[in-house]
Amino acid sequence: MRTLKTAAVSVMMTAALYGCSKGEPAPAAGAPPVTVAQPLAQRVTDWDEFTGRFEAVETVDVRARAGGFIQGVHFRDGEMVRQGQLLFTLDSAPAQAQLSSAQAQVAQAQSQVTLARANLTRSESLLSAQAVSQAEVETNRSQLQVAQANLAAANAAVRTARQNLSYTRVTAPISGRASDRRVDRGNVIAGGTSAGDILTTIVSGGAMHFVFDGSEAVALKYMREGGVGRDAPVQIRLQDESDFSRTGRLDFSDNAIDTASGVIRLRAIVPNADGFLRPGMFGRAQVAGGGAYDALLVPDSAINTDQARRTVYVVGADGAVTSKAVTLGPVVQGLRVVRSGLAPTDRVIIAGLQRAAQPGAKVTPKAGRIQPVAQNASGAPVTQSAPASSASFANSVSAGE
Repeated sequence: MRTLKTAAVSVMMTAALYGCSKGEPAPAAGAPPVTVAQPLAQRVTDWDEFTGRFEAVETVDVRARAGGFIQGVHFRDGEMVRQGQLLFTLDSAPAQAQLSSAQAQVAQAQSQVTLARANLTRSESLLSAQAVSQAEVETNRSQLQVAQANLAAANAAVRTARQNLSYTRVTAPISGRASDRRVDRGNVIAGGTSAGDILTTIVSGGAMHFVFDGSEAVALKYMREGGVGRDAPVQIRLQDESDFSRTGRLDFSDNAIDTASGVIRLRAIVPNADGFLRPGMFGRAQVAGGGAYDALLVPDSAINTDQARRTVYVVGADGAVTSKAVTLGPVVQGLRVVRSGLAPTDRVIIAGLQRAAQPGAKVTPKAGRIQPVAQNASGAPVTQSAPASSASFANSVSAGE
């Protein structure tokens, strides 16, 4: 028994001397081991997440300006069309007849002008010889003016008839993708702006708009920080995607907050060179919530919940545990941003937290290291309690742009 006690004392003295050689104070007997590390210092950019849908930059409901029978359909459902391309033709016979009638009226009015001008010229020559009265000359002059007015009206009727004839050819007002035809050949349409006479719908190709709503709190945050405005970077993922692989720029924010819903409408412009994006698609967007800032980061597992407070345990030089209240930010690459409450030199317990029973207890610290664990910001978990939904390291944002 005496030999065993001597061996145990020797082991404890050896361990104490080893700890002193490493610059650590000798741990108290029975102090549980924990892993500690200083917070990771990085520049971080916050991203706020929103839900929205894609919209075409231009959308046009194609209608015929004139009514009549649909005589022909000149496009395939769903195909890309060019601006000015012929889409529908209407029966042009009635419009052609009106044009011919108007042209005949022009010829008649022209002959009346010729006759009235000749009568005026003749009466003016006879007036010099006092063969006619001044009243007759004035009457002929008035008749010429009436004939000229009738000619002008007839010419206007010809232009109207010619315009109506052109309305029998319905062309694409913009370039883009056409929907299906809503009216088949042989049907009669009234023309004009009636909702039932939409022939097809065209949405523009190329870049798309992504429209989403932000809360009043988000709007206030942006205005106070002055970080978000036109051209702010936006990252978007589709419903079946896990990464925010599509990028765009914020190009519009509404001029007022909706009093009924308390939100403000925002819009981003997103390139669509491959034509994959379609109007109405659902997506999630991340908007850079402000400029990059220096932040301290710790693992989520190092954070304790004390009722409404969030705390971390730090180990002092004497091996005693101290609790520090912290203000948290978003998650970036698996690590939690600590906005306040920590110092860069604090030794935070990142493993063995359950063995640090309470503040003031003694522990045996073992040096560890805090490293990012997620591949990218979109892969990190999102918490709704943080002011920003997620974040990324500032250098990765610059590289992505």
